[in-house]
Amino acid sequence: MTSQWEPGAGRYQDPVTSPLPIMPIMPPPPSTGLTGPNGLIGPAGPTGPAGLTGPTMAVGRGTGPSRAAKDPAELVLLGGRAGYGTVEVLHGLDLSIPRGRVTALLGPNGAGKTTTLRVLAGLLPLRSGMLTWGGTNITKLSAVERARAGLMLVPDERAVFPSMTVKENLRLVADIAGDPDISPALTAFPRLEERLYQRAGSMSGGERRMLALARALLAKPKVLMVDELSLGLSPRVASDLFAWLKTVADGGTTVILADQYTEEALALASVVYFLYRGERSFVGSPEEFRASPSYASS
Repeated sequence: MTSQWEPGAGRYQDPVTSPLPIMPIMPPPPSTGLTGPNGLIGPAGPTGPAGLTGPTMAVGRGTGPSRAAKDPAELVLLGGRAGYGTVEVLHGLDLSIPRGRVTALLGPNGAGKTTTLRVLAGLLPLRSGMLTWGGTNITKLSAVERARAGLMLVPDERAVFPSMTVKENLRLVADIAGDPDISPALTAFPRLEERLYQRAGSMSGGERRMLALARALLAKPKVLMVDELSLGLSPRVASDLFAWLKTVADGGTTVILADQYTEEALALASVVYFLYRGERSFVGSPEEFRASPSYASS
C-alpha cells in the first residue's frame, strides 16, 4: 500500500461543526516496564524492522511545495481507534510519518496527542486499525519489542527513576544498549555532569527533562517521540531543549513531537498534524498550517 501526502493540499475540518462530542482522556495506569520507569528504554536493534521500502510521502522542509522532497514513510497508522476503559479517544486516526523529518502533533488539551504517542509506542493497544513501521506490520508488537528495535518515547512524566542518581539512570540505559559510555549524554547536556551523583527526584523539572532526553539518546533511537517537551519549563530552558532536538533531527533521526509551544514546534517541523477530539482535522506543511483556521485555535 502506498501513502502520499501532497504539499499544498492541507486539509481542514472545522472543529466547531464536528459532530463528535469531547471525549475526556482518562489517566493511564502506571506502567510496569521491564527496563525503565515507563517500560520504553531498551537497546536499539542494528537495523530495525525489516522491509524499509514501505509507503512514501511527499513533504517539504517549510518552504512550500516547490521544494518538496519525496521521503519514505517511517510509521503509518491506518484507522487507529484507541481509548481507556469505555472511553474512546482516537476515532479512526490516520497518520503517515516521514522518515528522517520532524512531525508535529498539535491540538488542544484532550485532542488525543498523548494517546497517539502511546499507541505508536505500544503502551496502549489499538482497538482497531493497523500500524506499520517501514512497511512492516507492528500492530501486535509490545512496547518493549518496539523500544528494542529503536522506537522510543519520552513521556511527559515518569521518564526517569527519581530514587536513582543521574549516573545510575544513564548507566542503566547505556548498559542495556550495549555501550557503557555515557559521555554522549553529558556532551549533549553538560549540566548533567554537574549532577551525576544527585538523585534525579531532587533535580529541577528542566534538569529531569534533560535527563529523560539523555536516556533516550543513549538508547540510539531510530524514531524519537517526545510528549510535551516544554511542559512546565521556563522559555529559556524550553528553547535549549528544542535546539537539542533540532540537532537530533538534523542527524537523520525521525522525530515526532507533541507540544504546547506551537511556534517552536512549527520551526522544527516538516509536517504538521492538528488533532481535534481524537480525529485529524488538518495535515500539511507549517506554512499551510499558519494559513488555516486551526492555527488560530492552537
